[in-house]
Amino acid sequence: MSLTHDTTQIIPPLLPGRVVHIDGRGEFFVRHHQHPDPTRPTVLLLHGWTASVDTQFFTVYEELAQHFSLIGTDHRGHGRGLRIAPKFTLEDCADDAAAVARHLGATSVITLGYSMGGPISSLVWQRHRDLVRGMVLQATAMDWNSTRAERVRWTVGKFFGFVFRNITTPRFLGALLRKTIPRGHEMRRYLPWVLGEVRRNDPWLVQQAGQALSKFDARTLAPQVDVPTAFLVTTQDSGVPPVKQRAFADALRAEVFELHGDHFASMQMPREFSDLTRRCLESVATRLA
Repeated sequence: MSLTHDTTQIIPPLLPGRVVHIDGRGEFFVRHHQHPDPTRPTVLLLHGWTASVDTQFFTVYEELAQHFSLIGTDHRGHGRGLRIAPKFTLEDCADDAAAVARHLGATSVITLGYSMGGPISSLVWQRHRDLVRGMVLQATAMDWNSTRAERVRWTVGKFFGFVFRNITTPRFLGALLRKTIPRGHEMRRYLPWVLGEVRRNDPWLVQQAGQALSKFDARTLAPQVDVPTAFLVTTQDSGVPPVKQRAFADALRAEVFELHGDHFASMQMPREFSDLTRRCLESVATRLA
């Protein structure tokens, strides 16, 4: 596998990237790694809210590339994602991801969905059942609006979206990232790159994505899922309560793995996250085999 490096910035190794045009949908910047063994599964990477495929999964690229083919693209309004639609929907993101996978020649995938990528993964399965052979979900929930605290959070976000747009400044984001990744941490050197990637987001569409997420409810959908599934529960998650993660895993009849970290564990605990992500995928791949 060939990983790309930028000699002018301190950035992590990334998967090869290119732009593809899909008729009827638009241009997508795609991360794509083809494993030399064609029998190895293809993993479709589905990132979380406010992230991108790179900022969400860069800590697992090298590990997963040794075992799987990988396909990833940014959701609408996130990173380099599409800006063409007047309104953000999770269904559009699911259809985008499936279209990219098919365009690159994939006939079957295991979806890997983190946070908002979990609902999108569920929708890819629901809308493209011939494509999805298995799922791995991480730090996600069946619904996002069932508790009083969640309803208050989303209501405030809806009416004060301008606040969200105003706080996505380099100074604010830099302070947040430095708090998340403290001085001396091995990921600290990548923070300027992460900040630059996060600032690619379209604040208006990202706000709409939050509202779409707040309306998602898979409590009816989840028990219908009939493909092998694994679930990584972030046990100290302050963003997605672990109890809601476990409820989703139970509804999916998923094999559960635990990571004793918060919602940003992919950067805070990169080695543990990488290892457990591979183990989740291998669990699904073994059951498929």
